[in-house]
Amino acid sequence: MAQQQLPDSPPLTPAGSGDPGPPAAAPAPGGTTGTRTTQARTPQSRTAAAPTADAGPAPAGPPGGTAGGTLARYLHDQATAFLRALSLRGEHEGDADELLRASARRIGGVLHIYAPLTDPVWAESLRAELGWLAATLAREPQYTARLARLLEALRRLSAAADPDPAAGGKAPADTGDVPGPPAPAVPPPPAGSGPLALGAARAGALLERQLTLARTRAHSATLQAMGSSRFHALADNIAVLASEVPLTAAAEGPAATVLPPLAAQADRRLADAAGALPLLRAAHPYNAEAVQAALGTELTADLQDSPWHQVRVLLRLSRYAAEVCRGIDPDGEAAAQRLAEAAVLLARHREAAECAAAVAAAARTPRIAPATAYALGVLHADQRHEVEAARFAFSRLWQPGSGASRPGPPGPAASAAPGSAPGPVPGPGPNSVPGARTE
Repeated sequence: MAQQQLPDSPPLTPAGSGDPGPPAAAPAPGGTTGTRTTQARTPQSRTAAAPTADAGPAPAGPPGGTAGGTLARYLHDQATAFLRALSLRGEHEGDADELLRASARRIGGVLHIYAPLTDPVWAESLRAELGWLAATLAREPQYTARLARLLEALRRLSAAADPDPAAGGKAPADTGDVPGPPAPAVPPPPAGSGPLALGAARAGALLERQLTLARTRAHSATLQAMGSSRFHALADNIAVLASEVPLTAAAEGPAATVLPPLAAQADRRLADAAGALPLLRAAHPYNAEAVQAALGTELTADLQDSPWHQVRVLLRLSRYAAEVCRGIDPDGEAAAQRLAEAAVLLARHREAAECAAAVAAAARTPRIAPATAYALGVLHADQRHEVEAARFAFSRLWQPGSGASRPGPPGPAASAAPGSAPGPVPGPGPNSVPGARTE
């Protein structure tokens, strides 16, 4: 299923682990519950489908147009994409839901950034409904991707700890007590003689049971939402938006004069939030101090991760602002590409942070065996290391202290922290999901 990201019209503060965002979640084959059928897709097919949902719209218009005309064309394109995805939902539900989320987030984000150009009462009401829809549609694919990522990480860690599991043993049995679609077709952790391999099978079954239950509830919530009068009213508003946008008098100004300052405000908010991140500490590779803090009580994962999630939301808003100004700003293409690279890194950060939170929740299950707790502890540490790897890569991409609102190319200035080791920006981790993307 598709992923991602975020409560989402998008708000200025990200939601917790249920944030639909983006991306960045991994596809995994689904199954059937009730009347809904989910088609299994391979990572290759998911990767091929990703650019369709996240590809930016065509250039908003010639620089000589009015701001209202440029904004209206962008909103018309996104509303048309929303309605087209809705018509395709009966055939390709997963891809259609992903397109619906992408369009909803873009419409809501642009209405927030360029609020002075549209009717405030109308825009605020539509943004709230779009945020509700995007958040609802994102939960099920997020749980699917999270389960696939954690089972794959368990398999990898078990194989590394016990490279020769030929001693026999059985794969974790299907608990079968939770209704809903079958778990993703991820190879089960090998059963061997090592302590990690002994607990990995039970840890995988525990995670599968909990995340499948959460996914089933999210599935039911999606079905209920898509059949509600609230959704049909939203679809009617989007149909009107495809042909008419209520603009204010401020939208009559030239696009080249009115739009860039509003986009610059989004960039400044992003720059301020990114400047508050501990980028100097994150520039240290293999940051054991941060991982240890995540395991202690003096600095919870929420306090550590929330500022980074906030930057991810603001970065997404800046990307949407740049899409509207495409064709107006001569340097917009290069800036949009750098923003997209930063968004990928922050999507990796969010995926790993939410997976670590899911493992921690599973570890609090009463009366679990010591071997199971040990395997969950190793898995939690692995995901927190993935969090720090994403932060390290982002700190090398972003240029701290430059005052720029756009990330620059990696260089010495990005790793100015004493003791930071030079080297290339790390690529996706061993348990990164193929085809991960952001919206």
